[in-house]
Amino acid sequence: MPQGDFLSVLLASARLIAEAPTLSDVMSRLAAVLRDEIPFERLHVLRLDRAESIVLYVVRASGEIEVTGHRIARADGPAAQPPIDENARSRMICTVRHGGRVHGALWCTSSEPDAFGDAHQVLIEGVADLLALALQHEALRTTESLRRERLESLERLLHTMAESLDIRHVFAEVSDVIRGGLPHDMLAVTSWAEDGRSFRVYALSGAQMDDPGFWEPIALTDEDRALLHRDSYVVHDIDAEIPPGSVRGAIFRRLAVRSVLRVPMPLGNAVFGSLFFMSRQAEQFSDEDLGFARSVADHLALALSHQRLAEAARRDAAARETAARLEAQVATLTRELESRTGRRRVVGQSRLWKDVLAHAARVAQTETTVLLTGESGTGKEVIARFIHHGSRRGHGPFVAINCAALPDQLLESELFGHERGAFTGAVAAKPGRMEQAGGGVLFLDEVGEMAPTVQAKLLRVLEEREFQRLGSTRVLHADIRVIAATNRDLHAAMRRGEFREDLYYRLGVFEIALPPLRDRLDDIPALADSFLEEIGETVGRPAAGIAREARDHLLAYSWPGNVRELRNAIERAVILADGGYIRSEHLPVTTPRTPPATSVESPQSPLPAGGVNLEAIERSLVVKALTAARHNKTRAAKLLGLTRAQLYSRIEKYGLAETES
Repeated sequence: MPQGDFLSVLLASARLIAEAPTLSDVMSRLAAVLRDEIPFERLHVLRLDRAESIVLYVVRASGEIEVTGHRIARADGPAAQPPIDENARSRMICTVRHGGRVHGALWCTSSEPDAFGDAHQVLIEGVADLLALALQHEALRTTESLRRERLESLERLLHTMAESLDIRHVFAEVSDVIRGGLPHDMLAVTSWAEDGRSFRVYALSGAQMDDPGFWEPIALTDEDRALLHRDSYVVHDIDAEIPPGSVRGAIFRRLAVRSVLRVPMPLGNAVFGSLFFMSRQAEQFSDEDLGFARSVADHLALALSHQRLAEAARRDAAARETAARLEAQVATLTRELESRTGRRRVVGQSRLWKDVLAHAARVAQTETTVLLTGESGTGKEVIARFIHHGSRRGHGPFVAINCAALPDQLLESELFGHERGAFTGAVAAKPGRMEQAGGGVLFLDEVGEMAPTVQAKLLRVLEEREFQRLGSTRVLHADIRVIAATNRDLHAAMRRGEFREDLYYRLGVFEIALPPLRDRLDDIPALADSFLEEIGETVGRPAAGIAREARDHLLAYSWPGNVRELRNAIERAVILADGGYIRSEHLPVTTPRTPPATSVESPQSPLPAGGVNLEAIERSLVVKALTAARHNKTRAAKLLGLTRAQLYSRIEKYGLAETES
């Protein structure tokens, strides 16, 4: 084939791959472009869809296209194989890859012998390199579409369950809502008896069972209990994997299902039962579906808890408070779901970061109170969640509260809760974050900004494990683990009388200091790549990568805002790059500058023989800060490293007039 024809075919292929909206359109148009150059009768593209499945596109010479999905054969059982063109006497095949990742394969077939030559092979390999981008974009679209569908399904599930206290009344609607995230024919919930020796079908959708015996408790042998108490699992083909004489086999065959996905349903510290997704087709589910199924089970378990507590509330007044606490947990879950637009990962290989993770992993297995210190944006909440997930309380709630974001009285109310009439505006009783965190972790962010009155109450919680709501005399038990974080120097705050020394020693039983990003430069490339991947999944055109000169720019910057500033910089750069490589001009950072010399004396300088007047020095610094800030109290407090309240106390202490201050 002449060089000019070869290039024109590749250019035409690249143009249609870039312009065609779907992979089916790409295949149909690509066949038309290649038909005059390659004597094929069928053009095939195999796309790796998921871990255990593929999608096959077949285009005939007439332009007719056929798209089918198939499962990949597993070592533990048979699976459907993609159809092979048995009449073909000539085949030409090449792998479709991008970088080190294989996305599928491209091949041509013909019923004529020796239909293809070396020139055809060179051309089809060039087309395969271009097609890799189309397959990669199709995989990203499929993954993003499934992710969005599943998030929307979980959001709709919350609204559906809110319509009734008994999930059995809305179970058909529950099945319909989540079917978009995980297709199934039937959905079932089973519940265990308290002695663990029997179970029953609690709820079922997709099948009509009029036989009353179907809903009766079913006794289990020891072997059955061992099987049914397993963790999450997938049954690809019931006929091949489940013995007909077993309890599971009998029920599945009675429902005429061929494949099943099962996840346990927790209820507090126990297990309520199981959630089963069932299909009349074999090979319907894969291990990749387990994460979404567990999320659905957690939501249903939460609704079951709400149902049980609401029923008890009708019998006992005290149970109504428990129902209110559970409603608050539902609200917390909803907020977490709405804010889950990215992943919180502990990325880094530097020695300082590995030491932080080693300390966090060591303390996670205990109930010890942890204090996380470090500059703003260094990842204190990420480490707090790391400790939570690695602890025995990992299945309990993680409730966070920012102590600097709320006024003193509101912080106290949010933390401990209040009774009706406790203060103006308290029209109903409300459980606090401490009650919501029961059985889990309470994360106190910016604990150094906590008011003295709240500090005293928190100290009692840490010492006695009990507290009272505002306006109540009833003592409540605090079944929580406390993890606190601050970017302030608490030792300096204690010397100034702004933070209780006894509270510090209660919080700082196990202190972990998080290093600033400028001290862990080795982690910047890995963090940048992680953010690039994470952000790329949420934008229309993810960046192709980070250019070398941009990476050098990232390493040269001091990052005063630490990891949070780095993530924001990468997000802005991804948008500006518009699908290309991120370069220096896309980064909202400047090259570091040498800080100007200051007149502050070195710590090693000797003190004056006559001593110093600390109050006079402090008064002078307050006056200078106010002058530099043009009497803006907020800016002046920031220059001095104080809160506004602390600055006002010093203005009053030194009798500074408004003109002077």
